[in-house]
Amino acid sequence: MANTETSLKECLASIDGATAVALVDYTSGMALGTLGGGKDFNLEVAAAGNTDVVRSKLRTMEHLGLNEEIEDILITLNSQYHLIRLLKGRGGNGLFLYLVLDGARANLAMARHQLRRIEAELEV
Repeated sequence: MANTETSLKECLASIDGATAVALVDYTSGMALGTLGGGKDFNLEVAAAGNTDVVRSKLRTMEHLGLNEEIEDILITLNSQYHLIRLLKGRGGNGLFLYLVLDGARANLAMARHQLRRIEAELEV
């Protein structure tokens, strides 16, 4: 099992096109760990904002009576992919991994595969 810092570093190192990653608590909106981003991309703000995305989707699913679990949420921009992966393992309730990918360099299918693997190894 890998700790948060190790897992975030692995995301940036092993996922082609990854530019930023965060572990976020969507009950509070707080990022528990971040790596990447920069002066032009405030990862703390992005993590908090994507908390609203997760909460909204969960609320909508509840209103629709959908008895499903969210695997991930994908937001595509002109030059980036934003991938939100809700954690399922022990200790993962209320948490998600947020990954930002450079659209020109990333392979979305491989990024999803790698993120699932990293999630399985993450010790929260």
